[in-house]
Amino acid sequence: MSLSTRFAVAIHILSVLEMNKSEPSTSDYVARSVNTNPVVIRRLTSMLNKAGLVEVRPGVAGAKLKKPAAEISLLDIYRAVHVVQENNLFAVHEHPNVKCPVGKNIQDVILPVFQLAQQAMERVLQEVTLHDVVQSISLMDAENEGRHPSLDPKVKD
Repeated sequence: MSLSTRFAVAIHILSVLEMNKSEPSTSDYVARSVNTNPVVIRRLTSMLNKAGLVEVRPGVAGAKLKKPAAEISLLDIYRAVHVVQENNLFAVHEHPNVKCPVGKNIQDVILPVFQLAQQAMERVLQEVTLHDVVQSISLMDAENEGRHPSLDPKVKD
C-alpha cells in the first residue's frame, strides 16, 4: 500500500505550469500530461491555489505559479495537498490487547520512531525545490530527444 498519489500529481501539475509558462496551462492540457481527468487537476489546482502556490482566476483559462519555482519546496507541495497531518504519516492500529505486554506497550514504543521518520522525510522534502525537479525533467527530456508527441496539443493521438 502506498500513500495517496496527490503529492506526485501536484508536483506534476506544478512542473507543467513551470515548463509551459509561456502559454496557458488549462486543466485539459495538464490532464493529458498526467493522463487523468481534468476534474482531478482542477481539484488539486484548487488546493495548490489555497496554499498560495498557484494563481487561478475565474473565467480565465489556465493557472500559473504564484512564486518562482526555486521558492517552492516539495514540502510546501506535500503540505498543500494535505497528504498527511503532522506526525501521522504512519498509522498505528487501535485497540491492541492491553493484557498483552506487546499490546499494551507497542504504541508508546513505535510512535516516537514513526514521528522521527516523518520528520526526516520532511527535512528532505524541504531541501528539494520545484526548480530542482524541473531542471531534472529538462535534462532527462534533452537526453530522450525532446517532447513526447502525445503531450503536444498539436499532435493527435
